[in-house]
Amino acid sequence: MKKAIVGKKIGMTQVFTEDGRLVPVTVIEAGPCTVVQTKNIESDGYDAVQVGFGDLTENRAKKLLTKPEIGHFKKAGVEAKRTLREFRFEDCSSYKVGDVLKCDQFAQGDKIDITGTSKGHGYTGPIQRWNQHTGPMAHGSKYHRGVGSMSANSDPSRVFKNKHMAGHYGVDKVTVQNLEVVQVDAERNLLLVKGAVPGPNEGLLIIRDTCKA
Repeated sequence: MKKAIVGKKIGMTQVFTEDGRLVPVTVIEAGPCTVVQTKNIESDGYDAVQVGFGDLTENRAKKLLTKPEIGHFKKAGVEAKRTLREFRFEDCSSYKVGDVLKCDQFAQGDKIDITGTSKGHGYTGPIQRWNQHTGPMAHGSKYHRGVGSMSANSDPSRVFKNKHMAGHYGVDKVTVQNLEVVQVDAERNLLLVKGAVPGPNEGLLIIRDTCKA
């Protein structure tokens, strides 16, 4: 059975393994996630489970949610949540509205894929954005961090599409695959994952079973 959950990045730290190795880990608050809706092929055209993450007070929900969203939660009989996400499982019949997904579905040693939104860096040049080389740094060069040669002069007399140039950098959907679960703290809903994951602290993350065993 496939496993998935919504979480929030807390930050990074390090832990020692039983054999004395130092392991850098990312601390993730994974769940609890409440099942808000179940979908099936007959009514929706596909099988999926919709879950909510992040508690909201009633006053806060009225400010952040639209009336259709508030009605959606009331119909399910579930408290309003900050975030809604869908997971497509092969068999969704075992899930019911109101069920709670917790981080203890994962175990130490599991391999997972984590999807998040990368940090935003605003408008940057090609050196930071695409890791290009700098130009000559002498005072007479007058061209230190430019984009470099654009294209041929007479033919094709234009710049090709998708050329690496300056522009908006970051805020992209990024997935890191085959990460290892180092520790599971079910009491505090925490997952300790080896290595780094995309996004800033407090960023939203989607944790799934890895597709690369």
